[in-house]
Amino acid sequence: MLRRIGDPAIYVIYGTIVLLGIAYGTSIAVLAVHLDAHGIEKVAMGWLAAAFAAGIVCLSIPAGAIVQRFGPKATLLAALGGYAVCVTSFPFLGSVVSLAVARFFDGAFSVGIWVAAETALLSRSDKSNKGLVMSLYAISLAIGYVVGPLLASGVVRVWGTGGTFVVAGGLACCAALVTLMGLPGGRGEAAHAAHEDDADGEREDEGRAARAATVFWRTKTSCFATFSYGYFQASVVLFLPLYLIRTKHVAPERTILVTAFFAAGMLAMSAWAGRLGDRHGHLLVMRVLGAIGGAMVASFVLLPSFALMCAAVFVAGATLASISPVSLALQGVVTPRRELGRANAFYNAAYAAGMLMGPPVSGQLFTRWGGAAMLFHLAALWAAFVVFTVVFATDDPRAKERGRARRTEAAGTAE
Repeated sequence: MLRRIGDPAIYVIYGTIVLLGIAYGTSIAVLAVHLDAHGIEKVAMGWLAAAFAAGIVCLSIPAGAIVQRFGPKATLLAALGGYAVCVTSFPFLGSVVSLAVARFFDGAFSVGIWVAAETALLSRSDKSNKGLVMSLYAISLAIGYVVGPLLASGVVRVWGTGGTFVVAGGLACCAALVTLMGLPGGRGEAAHAAHEDDADGEREDEGRAARAATVFWRTKTSCFATFSYGYFQASVVLFLPLYLIRTKHVAPERTILVTAFFAAGMLAMSAWAGRLGDRHGHLLVMRVLGAIGGAMVASFVLLPSFALMCAAVFVAGATLASISPVSLALQGVVTPRRELGRANAFYNAAYAAGMLMGPPVSGQLFTRWGGAAMLFHLAALWAAFVVFTVVFATDDPRAKERGRARRTEAAGTAE
């Protein structure tokens, strides 16, 4: 499977993202505990999460322009350095305002990293393996989220919760070093990104900068996919454990397993989803994954045992979390290479918008009508996404190819 990826720079980016994921996992694992130990109220914690998402929203569009101007490598190095400074400073900040500023720039530099890495990966992959390349990108990040908490548990015993943020900053610096030493950049990278596609009719598009509205319209299905996932992810992280504790009477310490099963499902399925997307059409695979995952979310209300709930969470992770890399692959297929930075900026802005909108709406539903209503509305969101993919099925070039093949076959039969 890995033999389908020939560019060594792609593996350099994977190494960078694994280290970054470990940094994320290390810091996030103790964030709530650290804030609580320093007397930060729960409401203030929510505002800090909003500050992080606001940083993503505000800097996602400029990040695309920065990548286009300076290239993925320079942007990636600057963003990794900025993130390292932010996360390292966190334990030395005492007021909610200073913490919010740090979280805002944490989100801003994070989206710079994502846009730069995704642009480099999509520009260096072929149309036949974009799904595989982006699924392995998602897996690289997920591996870090698994390893990070394990590392954090050991660091806390030695240096306390504050030490984990310093370690996370050190890991980000190591990621920057990997990028600096291993990733080609400068004019060579720009030339690679502008390299002509394989006689697919996009050469004319690559000869001029597409308008922002045109790029957004081309990638609307990918943007809706990541908006839905950001909305869903931010909502369930906050409210699913509360639903399990209050309604399903699950012990609080057992709710930690839910995240593990979700991540395990994602790790098990992402690479296969990417390969299926490359072979049969990315939008078709996204539609199937959204339908199955949405059904799992709705069925969660009816499940009587914790074991069945964990199985449903595993399936939800395998389907809904796998949509993200497939949607990125679709974006890479339908967008001219020199416009990938702008497209990835729209993509990450949609993700952050979902993160901002999800928790307030889900919180209102949970408070007024309970956790079941909250889960049903998330299932309805995925149902809306599935309908959207049907309406705009021709956004995927594979659907157009299948349509032409059917017309040709019908014409041949008629003759």
